[in-house]
Amino acid sequence: MTQDPAQEPPSLFEPSGPDDVSRPLADRLRPRVLTDVVGQEHLLGPDGPIGRMVSAHHLTSMVLWGPPGCGKTTIARLLADATGLHFAPLSATFSGVAELRKVFQAAQKRREVGQGTLLFVDEIHRFNRAQQDSFLPYVEDGTIVLVGATTENPSFELNAALLSRCQVYVLHRLDITALESLLTKAEELSGRSLPLDGQARQTLLALADGDGRYLLNLVEQVQAVPGPLDVDGLLQLVQQRAPVYDKLQEGHYNLISVLHKSMRGSDPDAALYWLARMLVGGEDPLFIARRLVRFATEDVALADPEAVHQSLAAWDVYERLGSPEGELAIAQAVVYLATAPKSVAVYRGLTAATRLAEKTGSLMPPAHILNAPTRLMKDLGYGEGYRYDPDTNDGFSGADYFPDGVDRQTLYEPSGHGHEKTIRDRILRWEQLRDGRR
Repeated sequence: MTQDPAQEPPSLFEPSGPDDVSRPLADRLRPRVLTDVVGQEHLLGPDGPIGRMVSAHHLTSMVLWGPPGCGKTTIARLLADATGLHFAPLSATFSGVAELRKVFQAAQKRREVGQGTLLFVDEIHRFNRAQQDSFLPYVEDGTIVLVGATTENPSFELNAALLSRCQVYVLHRLDITALESLLTKAEELSGRSLPLDGQARQTLLALADGDGRYLLNLVEQVQAVPGPLDVDGLLQLVQQRAPVYDKLQEGHYNLISVLHKSMRGSDPDAALYWLARMLVGGEDPLFIARRLVRFATEDVALADPEAVHQSLAAWDVYERLGSPEGELAIAQAVVYLATAPKSVAVYRGLTAATRLAEKTGSLMPPAHILNAPTRLMKDLGYGEGYRYDPDTNDGFSGADYFPDGVDRQTLYEPSGHGHEKTIRDRILRWEQLRDGRR
């Protein structure tokens, strides 16, 4: 590789050798070539988009979006190696405008001597809009190939101008096969098997939760004991971390969405699972309680009028008892809603009524249903011809309550589910009476 004209000091991102036992195991096992990276074949394989760019020896700027420990930093470094670019790492957590200016100046000097630069920005979503905009001219004129890494949804965290100049590639959390591969490599490096029985080994993989770096950190703890360890012994040795869940960002919205859809799909088991995932991740139970009330009125509604009462009761019980006792009331409401008959007829009826109201404007109600508290209003015909429904033989007068000039329309169409079946039959009877009195 060409001598770097900027004479930058060695980077902490640079890998060490596998025999350097002073370095963490995760660092010693860093892949040396792209084909050694596990779990991301959909991007790095011969038919993957990044694999094809490497084969053509031409990279475009990109954003690598994925969970912790899936290989974003390693992939960026190996891309630079594979395409002959200088690897310039930067962390958005510790860098500002001054650091960016130095990086751009160094990249321009390299370009003058024919050396390209791959600028890797870890946690790129932490840069503000102005800092993100500073990349644009250098990306456009080819001074740098930008590779940003983020655990957050780029659609929410990166500005449109930067996204339009980068390809976004989604990295997967490591599955069991990929994690087992890392485990085997760790054992090969140490020359001995982990002191775990079969069940404990599977538990170790589960504890990693798709994070390769975290798995290798666990391995280092296990390698330090003589063993053998069963599941209980393993759990006493290592501390189980909380599942990855950002209750202020995408994880928050993803999990409340799947909880809602699981209840809508009448699957109480899946609904309880996602409820537990949110609670374990630290979600505010009152946020969940509010969503249950919304679900009761939006997705259950009159198919089971008791649903909203159950949801409000769960909210009230949690506010009285707090956590963890009050969480059981929320779980009860989740199961009730998941097993209740579903109907969005009221929701659709209100939507249709809103469109009609916006279309018809400020039309007056028909005179026969207007109150006439003054003589003038009576003289104007207010209340004339009004029939009091409870005094009719059927308890139904069949009068028209839409404004003059607006044809009667069906806005609420009850389903045949639960209590709404009774409502539907009642409405059909009224329609027959109305038709008979025209």
